[in-house]
Amino acid sequence: MSRETVETPPLEDRPPVTGETSSSAAGATAIISTIKHGISRSGVSKSISSFSKVNKFGGFDCPGCAWPDPDDHRTIAEFCENGAKAVADEATKKKITAEFFAKYSVSDLSQKSDEWLNGQGRLTSPMLLDSNSNNYTTITWDNAFEIIADELSKLKSPDEAIFYTSGRTSNEAAFLWQLLARAFGTNNLPDCSNMCHESSGFALSDSIGIGKGTVKLEDFNSAELILVVGQNPGTNHPRMLTALRDAKKNGASVISINPLIETGMKKFKHPQNPLEMLGSGKSISDRHVRIKINGDMAFFRGLNHLLIKSGHFDPEFISTYTSGFDNYKESVQSVDWDEIESVSGISRKEIETIAEIVGKSNSLITCWAMGITQHHNSVETIQEMVNTHLLGGHIGRKGAGVCPVRGHSNVQGDRTVGINHIANPKLIQNILDSTGIRTPDTHGYDAVNAARAMIEGNGKVFLAMGGNYLSAMSDTKLIAEAMNHCELTVFVSTKLNRNHLVTGKKSLILPCLGRTEIDIQSGGNQFVTVENSMGIVHSSQGHMKPSSSDLMSEPAIVAGIASALESRVSMSDLGWNNLVEDYDRIRDLIEQTIPGFNNYNSRVRDKSGFYLPNSPRDNLTFDTDTKKANFRFHKITRIKPHSNEFVMMTIRSHDQYNTTVYSGQDRYRGIKSGRRIVMINPLDAKENNLHAGDLVDLISVFEGELRHSSKWYLVEYDIPRGNIATYFPEANELIPLNSTANVSNTPTSKSVVVRIKKCQD
Repeated sequence: MSRETVETPPLEDRPPVTGETSSSAAGATAIISTIKHGISRSGVSKSISSFSKVNKFGGFDCPGCAWPDPDDHRTIAEFCENGAKAVADEATKKKITAEFFAKYSVSDLSQKSDEWLNGQGRLTSPMLLDSNSNNYTTITWDNAFEIIADELSKLKSPDEAIFYTSGRTSNEAAFLWQLLARAFGTNNLPDCSNMCHESSGFALSDSIGIGKGTVKLEDFNSAELILVVGQNPGTNHPRMLTALRDAKKNGASVISINPLIETGMKKFKHPQNPLEMLGSGKSISDRHVRIKINGDMAFFRGLNHLLIKSGHFDPEFISTYTSGFDNYKESVQSVDWDEIESVSGISRKEIETIAEIVGKSNSLITCWAMGITQHHNSVETIQEMVNTHLLGGHIGRKGAGVCPVRGHSNVQGDRTVGINHIANPKLIQNILDSTGIRTPDTHGYDAVNAARAMIEGNGKVFLAMGGNYLSAMSDTKLIAEAMNHCELTVFVSTKLNRNHLVTGKKSLILPCLGRTEIDIQSGGNQFVTVENSMGIVHSSQGHMKPSSSDLMSEPAIVAGIASALESRVSMSDLGWNNLVEDYDRIRDLIEQTIPGFNNYNSRVRDKSGFYLPNSPRDNLTFDTDTKKANFRFHKITRIKPHSNEFVMMTIRSHDQYNTTVYSGQDRYRGIKSGRRIVMINPLDAKENNLHAGDLVDLISVFEGELRHSSKWYLVEYDIPRGNIATYFPEANELIPLNSTANVSNTPTSKSVVVRIKKCQD
């Protein structure tokens, strides 16, 4: 039977409703929104019960972002609006049963919006989409595991299997997942990091010897200056606003560097502070630098040139702890200010002002997110930002350090425990010593190369431990083609998403326990662990009754697949089911394999968890090629659109978490309904004979290839000239698969050259 499915969200039949942008973030409106969403999804009693346990000692970690919780105390409501929505969505009363899939074919479902799909409720039992069917049907867990094992054992090479991972996966499940892949014989372990902070990992590892940040939450209280670059905390990491507010109270200055003036960086009304709620809120950003898309490297180059020229650098720190300064100093001795101003969109005078502020600050924190990491030159840009810190000695100092702000709740932890397509010799040896598993010494596929492999017929089985690969990746139509080439696709999930509808010849949905739910194995009630953005590993234990008696935990699902596979292919006898009986056994194995997890089971039972080692932060040592922190110099590059072209960045709305869309609203930006919108500067609109509300097509231009996306509505917005913004996943189809960042291979979702054409029909 032929299955005709739609890989992108459906077109909208009415223009967006717009209004004024919000003057402050959070406040009473956020509280009301949280309450409404919670009650509508899970009811009053369940909402109260779940919200009372989120991010609390002995409770569960929010399935939203990875912002850390305070070590010493937790407030009454230690969560944000969007975190509460993530919890409510998981605790929803609505359920998807066999009757649902009998009613709706995958072709029918693919015509629905992402909001509608997400709103249908929790998946409740394993489902099979057979090669000759257009509807999912129920299947037993044992039969599902047998199908997976059969298809994997048929492959000519283990490298024809792809093991994808979402950043919400626990340390325990992620560790077993990567062991399963490697025991099977492949390092094909793409994950969501490949699409977000992979550039940060490569840049930081080379510059300072560790692929993560160097600050603790408490450092924000001691910082003199905080730079927030390419980030929208108000929507994507709302609890960070509390840290910024507290930093301001302690005398810190905050500078926002971003193409859009985001509401969260204007004013913040803390929902638990009556005075702030009743007043106008606390100002967050002292200065907004309205930079052009991808102008950040040029900005920091000009900044660093001025710091050196004015003598605002730390010779002792540089001499003792860094390498390459003399070459870097010589390379930036003179700069082309016309180039810097043109590329960044920032005047020399303004950069001089900020250089003076940076130069006089004794403790600098720089935070960034995907506005920095998703460009061709992301690695180079991050290393230029690190250079700023090395000049002033702002590493390993109280109140100072670099702070890449991670999105998914455990995306950093997944990478720490082995989810990595790169064959690391140390990890390979550690896995062999602790488990007897002989890991291949060749690199596997990242997210981009996994798609290429599937398209070329070299990737035939795609297994996803969470996530929505189709909608998260670039070049949506090509990704759909890639999925369709597979013999089997497998999705471990809690909620329905579009990737369940755009599949291989056969497809399985395996419903798993959520973060909020009780996890009982034969060894008793279990908990899992996660790592936040600042390297704290702590426990997470659900307290809610599972949505269905037929759900399995993520570790149990891995063990089920492995046990079925062991009877067909030669694998190390790890005792998978024995490990899953008691998650302490998994953690014991992690301790034996991954550095920094000594006394794991003991330390993680401390209510606040424990910090993983961070040598730049802890003792100013650097695991680099020079054994010092490295100054790195790269030439400034620029995007060169033609006169009729724009540089587009994709962004998420306020009522959205990653690819999960809760509604068509973007409250802070004044968008009351509609997602197929193009934010454009009013002067650019006028110059191109365009008007607010016009229906247009977008055409991306890359290496002679054109990609068309139809029927977008224009919204005039305060954005730098020559730049436009659109929402993802809707605009992902305009991002070419081959357009990736240097070194990291991350899709360039923030640097897409497009043309705008009025719709003719």
